[in-house]
Amino acid sequence: MSLFGGVVLGVFILHDFSFAISLQELLSLFVSLLSEGWILKTIAFAILVGSVMELVQKSGGIDSFINFMQEKNKIVSSSRSALMVSYIIGIFIFIESSITSLIAGAVGRPLCDRYKIPHAKLAMVCDSTSAPISSLIVLNGWGALLLGLIVTQIDNGMIEGDAVKILIDAVLHNFYAISALIVTFLTIWFNIDIGSMKNATLTPISSKITVDNSKSMYLMILPIFLMVVFVFLFLYITGSGNILRGSGSSSIFYTMLSTLVFMFIYYVIVGDMRVGEYMNSSFVGMKKLFPVAMILLLAFAIGKVTTELKTGLYLASLANDSLDVSFVSAVIFLLSSIISFSTGTSWGTFSIMIPVAIPMAVGLDANISLSIAAVISGGVFGDHCSPISDTTIISSLASDCDVIEHVKTQLPYALISGFIALLFFILFGIF
Repeated sequence: MSLFGGVVLGVFILHDFSFAISLQELLSLFVSLLSEGWILKTIAFAILVGSVMELVQKSGGIDSFINFMQEKNKIVSSSRSALMVSYIIGIFIFIESSITSLIAGAVGRPLCDRYKIPHAKLAMVCDSTSAPISSLIVLNGWGALLLGLIVTQIDNGMIEGDAVKILIDAVLHNFYAISALIVTFLTIWFNIDIGSMKNATLTPISSKITVDNSKSMYLMILPIFLMVVFVFLFLYITGSGNILRGSGSSSIFYTMLSTLVFMFIYYVIVGDMRVGEYMNSSFVGMKKLFPVAMILLLAFAIGKVTTELKTGLYLASLANDSLDVSFVSAVIFLLSSIISFSTGTSWGTFSIMIPVAIPMAVGLDANISLSIAAVISGGVFGDHCSPISDTTIISSLASDCDVIEHVKTQLPYALISGFIALLFFILFGIF
């Protein structure tokens, strides 16, 4: 309701509070959003995730996986190791932030349940690794977007040099992503609960598990493994042979469809799940995640409204030429953080702020790579904290955690990482 209210108010402001025109434009806004392929695919992805999660649960593969990790091999023997599994997955699956959150949540959730770890803490781990690692290891769509924005500035004659070298230098100064990963690791290792995390909702599940020996943990592992493979494959296909140019929204949508087809073959044709049980579980899973899909749609809507209101450009204009050169990157970081938090998109922030940050850095003779790094860090930080961010929403759904609870419990950790990043941008700006 809050998101919808924000969209309505934004549309009314855009059209001088004309009731008739605003209602017409509000309808047009949602029609236009639902006409965009990438938005439809992202929403469909969110719904199909529910089917996959429900089917994996019904297959019995999760209990067998827990038995293997906890009882047979003692790989997971504490709350620390349970969360560390999701953290490691988040580090190594860097190709697409949505898939990273989904897989880290899917694997970690049953393990966390066994050790009575709040789902909010798992959601924090999923969210704190997905976007940060994707912005550090830029062999993905993130890198392609950033490289394209830098090349545009070079083509416009604003800066000179090798775009790849500039991007690599900027990534090395991506202080927020680095600090977020370190803070998350320390939080897991030392079991640090601060702020709302101390009162996070627990899911009471018995530590004793009953395992059907006829079920295999591969009922869970193979679909998840294939998700990773399919993402790479579809990024390659949609990018016409170049993974960096592949479509993220198309890839995750086709990945979920392909995974569901594989699960039908594996569970029904090869296994012992009935067709009716498969179909029923799929629809139940879709129904569970439909509200999340609506939140995503409204998040996209308010992002578009704030873009039309030129929120980002207005905030960027507040930094004038009298700014001390030592604080350029710190101010860019703060502006990018505010823009990404208010719009819910790191990529949109990159597109707004890099064309602003580079001329600002050139005009004030500041470090260009550091300024670009400030945009990247600010974009990830604001997106990380924002309740309307797609990665925030997907991390919540993957961990079976309420979105608002996730935002409240994660915020203190994100603010600590953000403060550390701000200090580093000030120090590197001065020295």
